[in-house]
Amino acid sequence: MYRHDQRAVMTLDAGGTNFVFSAIRGNQDIVTPVCYPAVSDNLEECLAVLQRGFSRIKEQLSDEPVAISFAFPGPADYKNGVIGDLPNFPVFRGGVALGPFLEKKFGIPVFINNDGNLFAYGEALAGILPSVNEELEAAGNPKRYKNLLGITLGTGFGAGVVIDNCLLTGDNGCGGDVWIMRNKKYTDLIAEESVSIRAVRRVYSELSGEKVGELTPKDIYDIAEGVREGNRDAALRSFDELGEMAGAAIVSALHIMDGMVVIGGGVAGAAKYILPGMTREMRRSISTFAGREFNCLQMEVCNLMEADEHKRFLENTSSWVQVPFTDKKVPYDCTKRIGVAISTLGANKAIALGAYAFALQQIDKKI
Repeated sequence: MYRHDQRAVMTLDAGGTNFVFSAIRGNQDIVTPVCYPAVSDNLEECLAVLQRGFSRIKEQLSDEPVAISFAFPGPADYKNGVIGDLPNFPVFRGGVALGPFLEKKFGIPVFINNDGNLFAYGEALAGILPSVNEELEAAGNPKRYKNLLGITLGTGFGAGVVIDNCLLTGDNGCGGDVWIMRNKKYTDLIAEESVSIRAVRRVYSELSGEKVGELTPKDIYDIAEGVREGNRDAALRSFDELGEMAGAAIVSALHIMDGMVVIGGGVAGAAKYILPGMTREMRRSISTFAGREFNCLQMEVCNLMEADEHKRFLENTSSWVQVPFTDKKVPYDCTKRIGVAISTLGANKAIALGAYAFALQQIDKKI
């Protein structure tokens, strides 16, 4: 979708350290990115940097951009383009109408969203969803997937939901927010306390009895790999627990939206240690008072990073059943399956593509 569209959209990767500006046309970067240090403590300077960065991108374009679209941390009123009280950007305290400011300066629509939403949207329109559907077609399987849950694992526990090419934002902009779901292990805490960078460090410290000091999740991953000194069992279990806790939240989300799951973000680099705990949790059973057991998900969960499960996921299990008292037959697929995969685009690329597609979709709605 939009891969052949000729409209250009200016984008921004708004990190805590740097602002990286770019532009996309037809799902491809079309300019040399521009990078400026982020300004977090002076509103006038921060807005000046944003204006300067987009101006330099616009100078590189051969035609007028149709919109500006990017992810920015919340809390925010994304619909109205107002950024709220960010802990790392004190300049926005009290609320700053960033979207309307940029619209006035550049004379084009400005769309702002959170990174979880745009990650999911990018993967749904240009990443895992079209890729999986192409594989199904090649395998002769008529099944097609239209819904996606995108999960980002990093500083926090982000997510976005796409249903039939439409991003679920919700009436209050809270659609797809899994970070605040109940924590499976610590039921009075939010899920993010067990699904984040700080969770990996905390669990490693608890299990190893060591002070983590400056250890990063990458360091703990290296311990798990056996290439760095440390408690390997504690490292492995810290990632496994993150996967299990994320899996519990994902199960709750899938009961409502029923679709593919794609994982991205910095901590996803440890996927081979995270996915076993995640899929184990997604496959566990639950029961009734009468002792009857059910799978906690109605769908069979296939880890697409495992060759055998990937192959099974693509198998055509549908058949034909006859309509009573007629010669007519209709297709019948009694197998319910979903796939869990790691992003091949990478979170930054998926977010940029999601921002691009979201802007064009919103513009097309108004035509």
